[in-house]
Amino acid sequence: LFGFSDADWAGCLDTRKSTSGYVFKLGDATVGWRSKKQSIVALSSTESEYVSLCAAAQETVWLRNLLKDIGQKQGDATILHEDNQGAIALARNPKNHPRTKHIAVKYHYVRETIEKKIVNLEYCPTNDMLADFMTKSLAKPLFEKFRNSLGIVPVIREIVS
Repeated sequence: LFGFSDADWAGCLDTRKSTSGYVFKLGDATVGWRSKKQSIVALSSTESEYVSLCAAAQETVWLRNLLKDIGQKQGDATILHEDNQGAIALARNPKNHPRTKHIAVKYHYVRETIEKKIVNLEYCPTNDMLADFMTKSLAKPLFEKFRNSLGIVPVIREIVS
């Protein structure tokens, strides 16, 4: 089991709220995904990505428990790919910084999952960030690359005259 987490900072032109997205794979199969507008206005891209990481960490715990219930207990921490170095540093650093004091305590849940070795964050370059597919419009080649990685096969229909 492994996942990808991403966000588009202030992507909504009306509210300036960000969109969180994540994708989870079990081997080659896509087993979970979500795209949702965040409930807060993030003050930075790091905060926006951190909020998304929290949602992905919660999904990680749920998926791991589901796998355990069907006899597929995960031995190692689940790798969660993230393309924002600031969000990774914030999640790994248990010290509170004045610049991040405003971030709600509930979003620090991701730290707890790291400390308990449920989640292991790994940096993922933006061009390989599968969850980009869930947060923003993409150029056609990148869209097709991610669509194919999810295992989505486009349906091509012949027009019969």
